[in-house]
Amino acid sequence: MLNPKQEKFCQLYVELGNASEAYRRAYNSSAKQESVAVNASKLLSETNVSLRVEEIREALKANHGITLKNILDELEEARKLAHSTGTASAAVAASMGKAKLLGFDKGEKEKPKESPSITINIVDAKKPDAS
Repeated sequence: MLNPKQEKFCQLYVELGNASEAYRRAYNSSAKQESVAVNASKLLSETNVSLRVEEIREALKANHGITLKNILDELEEARKLAHSTGTASAAVAASMGKAKLLGFDKGEKEKPKESPSITINIVDAKKPDAS
């Protein structure tokens, strides 16, 4: 269960998309930006807080009928329109929005290269012909 300030933080975080600003407002904090950022991060890492943030987001999606497909379709329309009008920056922004939603902006981690296999044959010096 969340206390009132934690609940307010969750609501503001979903609304603003900025954990530091949500923390500053919910806790009426005038601390240094670095302290606010650390405290906001700690708060978001608490299981009950992160679960509440997800609950709020899911409720908003359901109430507004928002799906990933809707958003991707809208971004694709915007990308095509921007491309057709020669507005490269808008087309790139729409494509990057799609990439972020799908997690492609994180990049793939490079797979470790396999070490070449080495075979070692131990030979008994007393019996050089034995293999």
